[in-house]
Amino acid sequence: MIGRLNHVAIAVKDIAKATAIYRDTLGAKVTPATPQPEHGVTVVFVELPNTKIEFLEPLGENSPIAKFVEKNPDGGIHHVCYEVDDIIAARDQLKAQGARVLGDGNPKIGAHGKPVLFLHPKDFLGTLTELEQV
Repeated sequence: MIGRLNHVAIAVKDIAKATAIYRDTLGAKVTPATPQPEHGVTVVFVELPNTKIEFLEPLGENSPIAKFVEKNPDGGIHHVCYEVDDIIAARDQLKAQGARVLGDGNPKIGAHGKPVLFLHPKDFLGTLTELEQV
């Protein structure tokens, strides 16, 4: 069902600082910071030959990652994202096997402009898991 690793997301307090570390220290190619108000975050993608790293910075007090960053002020891995061919089929198969889909269970459009779903971390080894249709 799952395909390749699309990205690993790191929640950060200061996206400009995180971007500078990867761009200036590691020589990585990074995208411009892009606010995603519908998700309550600002994102930057670090483009690697085989995958991406996504930086997430809270956008406003009601950001869904605000508490995570408060608990982890130096930042930390927030979620992993895997690609799927058909997000509805993947969702239905996972739910049939007892996995919990977060939110209302319907895909939302993610930062790449593609449908995404998040799966409950308690069902996946304590890791918040995102599925993105490719």
